[in-house]
Amino acid sequence: MKYKPVRQKGKLGLSKVFSELNLGDKVALVRDLSFKASFPKAWQGRTGKVTGKRGKAYVIEVYDGNKLKKITAKRINLKKLPN
Repeated sequence: MKYKPVRQKGKLGLSKVFSELNLGDKVALVRDLSFKASFPKAWQGRTGKVTGKRGKAYVIEVYDGNKLKKITAKRINLKKLPN
């Protein structure tokens, strides 16, 4: 995805920025193209579990093949999934 749909363009909603995630929540890693963050394309669309928090960012455990990896990502790039 190289662009945002027309209805999603503009400022990011405050409810997304200030919402909190709990430990054990399932999330999807989704790049937000309105920010110039160094978010690798390889992690786009992966799902994982929130295991901790570091400052304003969250630590997510994601499987890369058979290996369990830990990724630190900001709340802007996370989408909460139903359990």
